[in-house]
Amino acid sequence: MTSMTALIVEVTGGEVIGGVDTHARTHHAAALDGVGRLLGSAEFPADAAGYQQLLAWLRGFGTVRQVGIEGTSSYGAGLTRYLRQEDVAVLEVNRPDRRLRALRGKSDPLDAENAARRALASTPEAQTARPRRLHSQRIRPGEAVATPKDTTTVVESVRVLRIARHGAVKARVAALNQLKDLITTAPDDLRTTLRNRPLTTVAQEVARYRRDPARLAEPMQATKWALRSIGQRVAALTEEIDVLSAALTRLMRTAAPATMALLGVSTEHAGQLLVTAGGNPQRLGSEAAFAALCGACPIPASSGMTSRHRLHPGGDRDANSSLHMIALVRMRWCPDTRAYVERRTKEGLSKREIIRCLKRYIARQTYHAIMQDLGHLNAPPPSRSTPLRP
Repeated sequence: MTSMTALIVEVTGGEVIGGVDTHARTHHAAALDGVGRLLGSAEFPADAAGYQQLLAWLRGFGTVRQVGIEGTSSYGAGLTRYLRQEDVAVLEVNRPDRRLRALRGKSDPLDAENAARRALASTPEAQTARPRRLHSQRIRPGEAVATPKDTTTVVESVRVLRIARHGAVKARVAALNQLKDLITTAPDDLRTTLRNRPLTTVAQEVARYRRDPARLAEPMQATKWALRSIGQRVAALTEEIDVLSAALTRLMRTAAPATMALLGVSTEHAGQLLVTAGGNPQRLGSEAAFAALCGACPIPASSGMTSRHRLHPGGDRDANSSLHMIALVRMRWCPDTRAYVERRTKEGLSKREIIRCLKRYIARQTYHAIMQDLGHLNAPPPSRSTPLRP
């Protein structure tokens, strides 16, 4: 049987490491001491009272040094905000490795204990401690932990407004597609009148159709009623999108003027990049970490006499898409970018490779602009025991 390894860590003063597995209605917490011994495990409601009970339960074992939480931006968002308000260091913990789950099984107490062990492994003592053999799971120093985003700043306001706008845009596209399909199957006279015209124009026209409930059994009248309903839906969604877009533009110009001033950066692009960085971009540590988070850092793809890099397939793909669109705008309208593209093309680079290089430069530029915009925010300090990671 293969023996497992763990880290013996001296945590002084009766300090406690916590771990929480979060869910919609309940949170399951586990507490460890400095040598990784399980002190206790308990379940609490996922509400304000439950947060207080959870913290009081952890403090019953000693001084809470830090807490590892699964899902700090989803089910654990409320708990994360509460713990930070109470000056408790919080770490984002990834889900356990599937191979580990296959060996140990899956349950809320096990997941909470795993979160606590990963938080314990991220302490400075664990970074320098020598591995010793114990009958416990294998935990690498600092494995699968990061500083969570701060959800109490203006960036959270931008995020929620963008969610509402994105939902309205998707609903409007779906309504226009329904309108197009309904026109395709409409009676001949109605289809001839409406087809081969811009859908937005058609939506405005059919929204003014009159209803005739007395003739609803006739397919022509029923189709007009349906078209009128969809047209009015499109109009309402268009108005909602315009209102949200205007609100986001005002908010972004106030909160992130340096980012908005960059060439090719629209409200949509700036909002996405701010949300990706979070309300505490200091957690990223460097512009290289931000580029990796956006999937814009180069990956070596050299072989033999060939030396090259390729596109990064990971990271936040929405942020990567924003960088891509900014690059395309600059390739069209920025003289310096056009000269760069021409020079790199002569050097033998493909268009994809040139765009990759541009995205890396834009990521660096936007990172410094975001730091300039958000550096004044009083974000909660990161964990004193964990290096900042993307």
